[in-house]
Amino acid sequence: VQLQASGGGLAQAGGSLRLSCVASGRIVSINDMVWYRQAPGKQRELVASITRDGTTNYADSVKGRFTISRDNAKKMVDLQMNSLKPEDTAVYYCNAAIRKQYSLTYSPYWGQGTQVTVSS
Repeated sequence: VQLQASGGGLAQAGGSLRLSCVASGRIVSINDMVWYRQAPGKQRELVASITRDGTTNYADSVKGRFTISRDNAKKMVDLQMNSLKPEDTAVYYCNAAIRKQYSLTYSPYWGQGTQVTVSS
């Protein structure tokens, strides 16, 4: 099972970027899918999460600017980031609770991280 994140890059303040993360492998089911970020010298923090039925949760710092969505058929989660600020600069990681084939439980999997840099 793997998570592959993409879509990071450089944006100006006020601009937009869209991150995507797709899961692959022998997957039976995916529960919560989550985006985290980690800025230099800071702890990793939750940015947004979405349950299998589409219930979302956001960090206060991104509410109204970021939108998380998922496509269960494609095993994909996206993060649309609008009105970007320099403080959004970080490495963004996707995370998902996945039940793989022959397993009865869900385990956490992480993507490789994608850099987002916002210039002022």
